[in-house]
Amino acid sequence: MKLSKIMHVVSVILGFTAVFTFIGAIMGGDNNIFGITKVDVLLCTGILFLFAIWTEVGAMHHMKLEKHGEII
Repeated sequence: MKLSKIMHVVSVILGFTAVFTFIGAIMGGDNNIFGITKVDVLLCTGILFLFAIWTEVGAMHHMKLEKHGEII
């Protein structure tokens, strides 16, 4: 399997995880979600979204390199 395909799958998994944690934070209680405050969960969700975006940018970069035959 190509590196770009693996990076794309990881990006999708990170994106879905971020969506589910966001929904859990919004629908969760006022102060605690499994012992973690709502603000911390929302901040971690934002970081997961950034990881997903950055991984997808890396996957697109590797796809472009693979088209040109410059395999890293």
